Amino acid sequence: MNEYDSEILRGLLIKSGFVPVESEESANIVLFNGCSVREHAERRVIGRAGMLRKRKEKDERLKIIGVIGCMAQAHKEKLFGEMPYLDLICGPQHIYKIPEYLSEILAGRGPIVAVDEDKRPADRENHLLRDENIKIKAYITIMEGCNNFCSYCVVPYVRGRETSRPPEMILKEADDLVKRGIREITLLGQNVNSYAKDFNNGYTFSNLLKEVDAISDLKRLKFVTSHPKDADEQMFKAMFKLPTVCEFLHLPIQSGSDEILKSMNRKYTRDDYLRKIDIARRYMPEGAISTDIIVGYPNESDDDFKETLNVLKQVKYDTAYVFKYSPRPHTAASKMEDNVPQKVKEERNQILLNLQRDISRKNNEKYLNKKLGVLVEGFSDKCDKLLVGKTRTGKTVVFEGPQVLIGKIVEVRVHGTNASTLLGNWKKI
Repeated sequence: MNEYDSEILRGLLIKSGFVPVESEESANIVLFNGCSVREHAERRVIGRAGMLRKRKEKDERLKIIGVIGCMAQAHKEKLFGEMPYLDLICGPQHIYKIPEYLSEILAGRGPIVAVDEDKRPADRENHLLRDENIKIKAYITIMEGCNNFCSYCVVPYVRGRETSRPPEMILKEADDLVKRGIREITLLGQNVNSYAKDFNNGYTFSNLLKEVDAISDLKRLKFVTSHPKDADEQMFKAMFKLPTVCEFLHLPIQSGSDEILKSMNRKYTRDDYLRKIDIARRYMPEGAISTDIIVGYPNESDDDFKETLNVLKQVKYDTAYVFKYSPRPHTAASKMEDNVPQKVKEERNQILLNLQRDISRKNNEKYLNKKLGVLVEGFSDKCDKLLVGKTRTGKTVVFEGPQVLIGKIVEVRVHGTNASTLLGNWKKI
């Protein structure tokens, strides 16, 4: 979601007359699009912005430092207490007004705080000002906000309640992107599979998948993130039947303990979740599944943690994103005692990461000597002679090949693997 917002904002700023620069050191304006889901991300923003403060005091060319997005919405004016040098604090609902705010500040009418609860414009096609450099993959937000109020989660407080965009607007945006040459679209929402419930007209997320899938020349369609309680068989059937929908499912469990899940207000049990996994695997036996897990949630006992370990061993996720619990502002859990010691959180975190690394490595070994379709995204950051791309199941593949392959789907034979990457050969196919 933050990548999408940054992409939209970059295009919006360029079309408003602002010029992107190659380095932070040469910028007159620096904006941090800060996530508020984890405390660690916020501390990084504060640290980076603090370093810029020193430059701003000495270099008159640096005019504006701003924090935008969920972090701004979560902390609002309090940010000025810790970061009094900020010129702009702007929540995600006001992203389309940022060029106007910047002009106001440059004219001496700052600082500006824009963090009220207004929703984004519903008719966003008038704001479809993407960065023209986006050529292979693109995101489309299909809904904003969340109604679930998981006890640890700040999203409902910074993104608001669930509001679905009209399907005709989403379809027009998707069609425009494909006509521009976009090969892969990812539909975004804090809870994509509750899309359209606020319409109350029988239209569902599966209906939207079917309509986007029908767009001519679209090669791949993905979506994130799904809430287990709303992941139904209709959605899994759509993933199986629709040719562009990729065989990849991100389904966060957060904990394997029913006691902790209840405290988290997740509205499902461990067995409920595992039944959904069984249904998904029935329709997509070769598909990939990833998850999110929080360790060290208040009152998490050793037995609770073992239940989470057991889920990892049973499901054998392709990827698991593991986070140490940290209290988030406004949430119900922030009023609970954060009573799992930091050392225990770190130990549990490492145990899960090590287990998942072994599982991921073994899962990837099944691709050895197989030919896979790979959407080539560009050259590797680590070696400019190697191309990098993704399979339909979200696997990263690295292989040698010419630049002309970028943006194309090619077949690559896998000759090596590790926990995170498949190594391939394109020439020998």
